[in-house]
Amino acid sequence: MTSGKPTPDSLPKEPLPRLLAVMAWLRDREHGCPWDIDQTFRTIAPYTIEEAYEVADAIERDDMAALKEELGDLLLQVVYHSQIASEARAFGFEDVAAAIAEKMVDRHPHVFGDMDIRTADAQTVSWEARKAAERAAKGGAIEGAAGALDGVARALPALMRAEKIQKRAARVGFDWPTIAPVIDKIEEELKELRAELVAGKVEQAKVADELGDVLFAVANLARHCKVDPEVALRATNDKFEKRFRHIERRLAESGRKPSDASLEEMEALWQEAKTPA
Repeated sequence: MTSGKPTPDSLPKEPLPRLLAVMAWLRDREHGCPWDIDQTFRTIAPYTIEEAYEVADAIERDDMAALKEELGDLLLQVVYHSQIASEARAFGFEDVAAAIAEKMVDRHPHVFGDMDIRTADAQTVSWEARKAAERAAKGGAIEGAAGALDGVARALPALMRAEKIQKRAARVGFDWPTIAPVIDKIEEELKELRAELVAGKVEQAKVADELGDVLFAVANLARHCKVDPEVALRATNDKFEKRFRHIERRLAESGRKPSDASLEEMEALWQEAKTPA
């Protein structure tokens, strides 16, 4: 990096080198931004997760302008982490790019090699087999062997992580063969939750434990139904929001708010919102 304070004209003109230079200057101890200088992997991680969700939201809304912007924000996160790692002499952005390119070549032997894979399902099987081999090569927690659940990030949203660890367990045969016992399990967990709720003294920790079991069982049902639980719940969130806004809108016509209405009145408007226009 050159000495002296940077200017827009002093930065590289090509987009990627320019972005890398911008981040390096933001972290520069003499001329950089105090906030950016103070950040670490851990403090930046929540922003990385948030930006990934912003990308998903732009895709869901089919907003190409927003998608371009959000992808840039997400790319900045990769550049940010790479810059911090570079300062620690661990790795740099080029190492990150080289590693993922090599991984993609290795996991697509039908494109970059001689393997014959003709369907998406067959590719999924091949992909997972190679990932398992990579985990085995790295070693696992059970006497040096790779465990079936190794590599499922703990920082994933809980619902998404539940689905992933269930899939991993299913690959080694720990799964019900049909949907019926999955539904039975949900009913069993609901019964246990109900028992805690009607107990003489409700213990919040036990209620939370039983409720977690219910959610885990429902995620399992979604997997058996080949439904992404995150997508399904997101759609239901949107549906609830749309119907509740209808309640607010209808009450506003008479100068009122939901807090001014009875539950029965709001329920009637809820049912009205469900009626196709």
